[in-house]
Amino acid sequence: MVLQRAMAFLEEEFRSLLEDCRNNPQSNYDIFLKNSSFNYKNQDQSDQGETESGDFPAYSLEVVTKMNKIACAMISAGYETECCQVYSVSRRIAFNEQMKRLEFEKINMDDVLKMQWETLEGEISRWIKVVKTCSGSLFPGEKNLGESIFSDHPLICRSLFSNLARAVVIQLLDFAEAVSMAKRSAEKLFKFLDVYETLQDLIPAINDSCSHECEHQLTWEIAAACDRIGESAVSIFCDLENSIKSDVAKSPVPGGAVHPLTRYVMNYLKYACEYINTLEKIFEKHAKLERSLPMTSNLSSNDIEKESESPHNFETVESKTPFSIQVVTVMDLLDTNLEAKSKLYRDPSLRYIFLMNNGRYILQKVKGSTEVRQVMGDTWCRRRSTVVRQFHKNYQRETWTRILPCLSHDGLQVNGKVNKSVLKDRFKIFSTTFDEIHRTQSTWVVSDEQLQSELRVSITSVVIPAYRSFVGRFKQYLDSGKVDKYVKYQPEDIETLIEGLFDGNPTSMGRRRSS
Repeated sequence: MVLQRAMAFLEEEFRSLLEDCRNNPQSNYDIFLKNSSFNYKNQDQSDQGETESGDFPAYSLEVVTKMNKIACAMISAGYETECCQVYSVSRRIAFNEQMKRLEFEKINMDDVLKMQWETLEGEISRWIKVVKTCSGSLFPGEKNLGESIFSDHPLICRSLFSNLARAVVIQLLDFAEAVSMAKRSAEKLFKFLDVYETLQDLIPAINDSCSHECEHQLTWEIAAACDRIGESAVSIFCDLENSIKSDVAKSPVPGGAVHPLTRYVMNYLKYACEYINTLEKIFEKHAKLERSLPMTSNLSSNDIEKESESPHNFETVESKTPFSIQVVTVMDLLDTNLEAKSKLYRDPSLRYIFLMNNGRYILQKVKGSTEVRQVMGDTWCRRRSTVVRQFHKNYQRETWTRILPCLSHDGLQVNGKVNKSVLKDRFKIFSTTFDEIHRTQSTWVVSDEQLQSELRVSITSVVIPAYRSFVGRFKQYLDSGKVDKYVKYQPEDIETLIEGLFDGNPTSMGRRRSS
């Protein structure tokens, strides 16, 4: 009877001390950490951030010492069950209060599925903060507290922590499960990947703290949740193919500018490849799963064969990953789509400007991202540069080769004398043709400054020497006083006008001629 009363008294004292953290939130937990011999290894990592450290309920060293003595006394007296029950209930309540402080409450799966994406996006961000706080602060703190109070009973300590962690983790995984079932769309990929990475980071905290049985169970549960999120991410990323295929335009982009689809796809790939390590892991696991179900594979041997035949392929497909192959597939589809869109332009020259603009934009985006370039490879970049240069040559052939015959010497001389009538026609035809080209192509758009400069330099190098030579040789044969009537432009004027090409300004000629 005396023992029962003593244990009842200790039980109430134990409960009171455990609740002390809620009643005295400002108590100095840091002092406990510095003086305790059970410091957990993550506490000295100063780079964890506010949400991952400093949030664990505080106990003074004195209170922890008292609870340790009470726990030892109750367990030694055969009151282990009562001691553990008080501890479990109190710590679970305290943990729930911490979750509420982080504004996280259990959400019904149906409610998650009904949420607008903007709302769900906010809930995901809050969930990520909670998981990081649990893995970075609350779980290590709980482990440290348990080890301090039950220092003589490590098995009891691990069992108590495991029960608490299991309940919390299952609640967190329920939310992740609901997210994986949400309606999929391209803009959701990055949040899905954030969820995946957050779950991956939770595993070490579980492995470090739980009993072997609980660790195995929870690790399996987390891995299963990761797999479901991963499958959703693969599905979303692969759906980029359908987005490209379904983008069928009926009218061309004005001025041959970079198409919005090109910007969208390349920016999407850039942001996606910032998660390259995660995506490599997800796609590799997906590929292994699909190889066991070949009839449903999204990355089948046929895909690899098509990739091998691609004009923008790597040197060796076999050495590349499923994710790399998927990215190359997307790039090839984009090329095919842009080729089809280029045919909407009636002017062949503008068609090549369009292909050049988009090709250069794609190349610059790949080169500008370490991760995307890593996926595509240097061989692809060199081949893409060759393709863009060929577009440049084709443009020059379509546009400027038709003006050069005006500057030909053939047919100007009859019986050793210059035919002035033919000469005058040549000058007029040149001026008219050049005006037409300039009027048209000054409205075209080349937004990449380097490409714009390269085009102007190449045009100048073709036209100016030929025109200067022609004017210098035949200007003298025109009637004195009527030279300006036929020689509309000096070579310097042509150079100035060429500088007005591709700036998207239809009035550039008028401005330059009047200046």
